[in-house]
Amino acid sequence: MTKATTVTSGRTLGSLQVSSLGLGCQTMTGKLYGPVTSRDDMITLIRTAHDQGVTFFDTAEAYGPLESERIVGEALQPVRDQVVIASKFGFDIDLQTGERRGGRNSRPDHIRTSVDAMLQRLRTDHIDLLYQHRVDPAVPIEDVAGTVKDLIGEGKVRHFGLSEPGPQTVRRAHAVQPLTAIQNEYSMLFRGPERDILPLCEELGIGFVPWGPVGMGFTTGTITPFTRFAEGDFRAAVPRNSPENLAANMPLVQLIQDWAVRKGATPAQLSLAWLMAQRPWIVPIPSTTRMGHLADNLGAEQVTFSAEELRELNAAVAAIPIRGERLAPQVLAQTGVEAPPL
Repeated sequence: MTKATTVTSGRTLGSLQVSSLGLGCQTMTGKLYGPVTSRDDMITLIRTAHDQGVTFFDTAEAYGPLESERIVGEALQPVRDQVVIASKFGFDIDLQTGERRGGRNSRPDHIRTSVDAMLQRLRTDHIDLLYQHRVDPAVPIEDVAGTVKDLIGEGKVRHFGLSEPGPQTVRRAHAVQPLTAIQNEYSMLFRGPERDILPLCEELGIGFVPWGPVGMGFTTGTITPFTRFAEGDFRAAVPRNSPENLAANMPLVQLIQDWAVRKGATPAQLSLAWLMAQRPWIVPIPSTTRMGHLADNLGAEQVTFSAEELRELNAAVAAIPIRGERLAPQVLAQTGVEAPPL
């Protein structure tokens, strides 16, 4: 049933050419969903992804913090000129110790300091795609975009992106420095970007990068009504994953499994292929720490839908109500924020 596991085609985010599927590297520090086998294994996994055609790798200074960038930098240094590295700034992190000091920080001087430190951790002289990780409610987006524009002029950054912004913030940022990509949560389990952000991306020519493209594991079918997440697993604090909500949301898993059989694919492949079918400028970045899951995910490119199949599947997904918020309240409050006026 598993499709071929080599990425053979590419997509365009704005003017940036990337593989049709990327690799999210957030979980590779072992601090999001649970421990990983070893740091060396994560480096091997990233290099294997590249060997299999992946050219787009996503990280952030907040992942670890700092350690995910170090892993990505070491893994990709031998092939740096063949890949696209995306990273993110925007949280108040001690760039020496990695201590999270709390809150967001997108002051221009902090952005510059963050980028210089990123370049060292990533073992490179430029960042291909630099996102503001979350909108800073204390800093006008024009100041942020202007700082990134200067960094692009200096050659330290190639492209600009925003993660989980409000729509008006997107317009204001784009007017100062054209955006290449927006990164938001998007999957069969959470379709929020379809309302405002995807139409805005289409209007402005901005690419879209879904994080959590398999619903933090939910749409792969590996989570059941009886799943309980371990202490320290990020998913344990997500309201959508409470026992009663897991049970209520199982009809979506059944739908995905039925369609996966119909298409001769796995549920993960079906989930990722559905995302890619929505727009030609959508590039999912599934995160994994297991070689088998990587191979499974990469097979999604081989799963296609006719126009009628896609209409049928979209209607079926839309008909299933999803219970529970997608993030813990304190994390959700940082999404969809509009930047303060200039």
